[in-house]
Amino acid sequence: MLNDLANKKGELFAGAILDCKYENNDFYFYCENNVILHVKAVTDKIIRFRYAVDGDFPRDFSYALSETYQPEKPTLEFKEKPDHYRITTNRIIITIWKENLSVRILDKSGTILIEDERGFHWEYDRETGNDIVKISKKVQGGEHYYGLGDKAFNMNLRGKRVQNWGSDTYGYGKNSDPLYKNIPFYIGLHQKIAYGMFFDNSFRSYFDFAAERSNVTSYWAMGGEMNYYFIYGPELVEVTAQYTNLTGKPELPPLWALGYHQCKWSYYPEQRVKEIAAGFRDRQIPCDAIYLDIDYMEGFRCFTWSKDRFPEPKRMVQELADDGFKMVVIIDPGIKIDKDYWVYQEGLANDYFCRRADGPLMKGSVWPGLCNFPDFTRPNVREWWAGLFKDLLASGIKGVWNDMNEPAVFEQGTFPDDVRFDYDGNSCSHKKAHNIYGMQMARATNQGVKKYAYPNRPFTITRSGYSGVQRFAATWTGDNIASWEHMWLANIQCQRLSISGYSFAGSDIGGFIDTPSGELYIRWLALGVFHPFCRTHSSGDHGDQEPWSFGDENTNLARKFIQLRYQFMPYMYTTFWQYVTYGTPMLKPLVYLDQYDSETYLRMAEFGLGENLLVCPITQPEADGRWLYLPRGNWYYYWTDEIVAGGKEVWAEAKLDRIPLYVQAGAVIPMYPVQQYVGEKAIEALTLHVYHKNGAHQSTLFEDAGDGYGYQNGDCMIKKFATVGTTQSLNLQQTATGNFTPTYKVCKIVLHGLPFEITTAELDEQTIALSQITKDDALQTYTLLVNANFQSLTIR
Repeated sequence: MLNDLANKKGELFAGAILDCKYENNDFYFYCENNVILHVKAVTDKIIRFRYAVDGDFPRDFSYALSETYQPEKPTLEFKEKPDHYRITTNRIIITIWKENLSVRILDKSGTILIEDERGFHWEYDRETGNDIVKISKKVQGGEHYYGLGDKAFNMNLRGKRVQNWGSDTYGYGKNSDPLYKNIPFYIGLHQKIAYGMFFDNSFRSYFDFAAERSNVTSYWAMGGEMNYYFIYGPELVEVTAQYTNLTGKPELPPLWALGYHQCKWSYYPEQRVKEIAAGFRDRQIPCDAIYLDIDYMEGFRCFTWSKDRFPEPKRMVQELADDGFKMVVIIDPGIKIDKDYWVYQEGLANDYFCRRADGPLMKGSVWPGLCNFPDFTRPNVREWWAGLFKDLLASGIKGVWNDMNEPAVFEQGTFPDDVRFDYDGNSCSHKKAHNIYGMQMARATNQGVKKYAYPNRPFTITRSGYSGVQRFAATWTGDNIASWEHMWLANIQCQRLSISGYSFAGSDIGGFIDTPSGELYIRWLALGVFHPFCRTHSSGDHGDQEPWSFGDENTNLARKFIQLRYQFMPYMYTTFWQYVTYGTPMLKPLVYLDQYDSETYLRMAEFGLGENLLVCPITQPEADGRWLYLPRGNWYYYWTDEIVAGGKEVWAEAKLDRIPLYVQAGAVIPMYPVQQYVGEKAIEALTLHVYHKNGAHQSTLFEDAGDGYGYQNGDCMIKKFATVGTTQSLNLQQTATGNFTPTYKVCKIVLHGLPFEITTAELDEQTIALSQITKDDALQTYTLLVNANFQSLTIR
């Protein structure tokens, strides 16, 4: 087959391999029709496959990959056989067939992990001049698929076809596709072995998980390269962690960013913002952040304040800060075309805006009217954009929220295909740049907020992004609806984002569109407090949606659940530290908790938060509980301390004042006292809830100042709690490393589920008088105060 333009009709395939060259961990296979396959062993578990169809590769460039990623050098063995080549690492075996460049990967036991069906092929698109690059793989027996970001489908994607093309999807529903984000990474699971596939291509892409043909999974893109990374587990958590390390982990957020946030389109004028703030403090409902949507600006012009609505923004922001509130403001990409507007003047004078193919500036209508749009793929534009945040941060603003950055344009949806981008020196059209536009805006925004927030940490949020965007911003699931179905979707979407490397995510609690009932709002809030990003957000067109908007009874319940969020703050913060340190997802679907139990493969309501909590929301009205599946092992029902054996379905009684919540036996759960906002008062005692287990278990607590960068230099404390329990004893060991000194001097230890009456107790080999231990007869718990630096506690 000749691989020239005249013969590019229909689908084309690689010819036979003629030659192979290799050096270190790079292998090149040259085919008879100018196709080249570059195989790079990134690590013993991560293998990159990159195909060229015209005898040469373009410049190797990706926005997705982390610049700080430093993989361990793989151990390799290479052999040529009569009909194939074989690359072997310490963990997997890659076979490349000489006849047609077909690829197969096995683990060391000989289990096939993936295997090409038709393999790599392509089709020339005469309209665009691009190659539509494709690959197909055989579906292995019993294979399941997960991931791809915030897709509005069931957790398991088998039987679905989806696409990545960031879209402003107001009021989307279940099975709507595409949505806002573009994360071309999925996880496969079969024979209880997990692997990942990251297709690093920013063009519009498609994934077919045995939808068209039941025995084939395929993916393709409307241009660019066939460039994918195979990631071997075999554990599901390992796959996500390796992908997250490859594409980058975020820094720790400021601790207040894990508090409760309140937002509306829109809170204005100043007096209304003050009323909302007072509403929280007067009712003793904790809250850390209040948001200002587009109406705080002068005519929707970014980086301006409405003179009528907010005449003295710096004073207002400071007065709110004095009461513990942090202000977060929205910034969109559209810059109003206005010759008297300073941001527009600067962008125009320096040619920072996107242009059409023939040279005119890209014009599109969004909230300010007709706008131009910065080319965030140019380094100098990102630098300029970052500098625009100086005055906002100087006025006391603590966070920035990027919206409409798919990019969204009224009437036409997004930019025309012929809009040109620099793409960091790799000039291209909108076809290639569309899916990364929001990510590069978030990158530039984060750069500016970080610069001007220093020495504090930045807080930024984005609606759209590509793989790797987790390095720059938190996210939410977009313009949802106040319905039970959307609450169900929020649960699935946040889990899916988490296993796709993007843990700092949440939903608009209660729904952005329409008004929830009090029951729906409370159920959604009870779920939202266990999501890493916790924010109520609603449209002003649909009534009030503050925690006190649904009557006194629901106000009390809202207070209870938000207070619970603040009590769990040290646990949530530790889980976030594990994410930024190891790349492990904060939320884990049930299958991630036990991939060796096939009962978990199709379930999606239950999820793990961190190492020791399991949550399962109630997503239908008038329910007083629900059936759920508990992973194997013993679990404590949080509200009653009932011990339940897992590996089966259980009934969780949960009227409106509860959400089904379980604690793993053996766990140590750290908790703070209730605060109205992070930093309201010094923590004088840390509570450690210790759950007895017949056996051993280890838990972790991470502590630091909650802001600043001292933790990167060792100014933090990592505590390990090891529990060993028997039917007649419980031993708790504490070890600590790091230089940070917390404010508290004592720990309040609460012992749960002891199967014996306490007769003796020793703290660091010193006997404790039993009179120092109090018992709660209702819950059958025991409480004692100990020095925070204790090393060993033994109860018999």
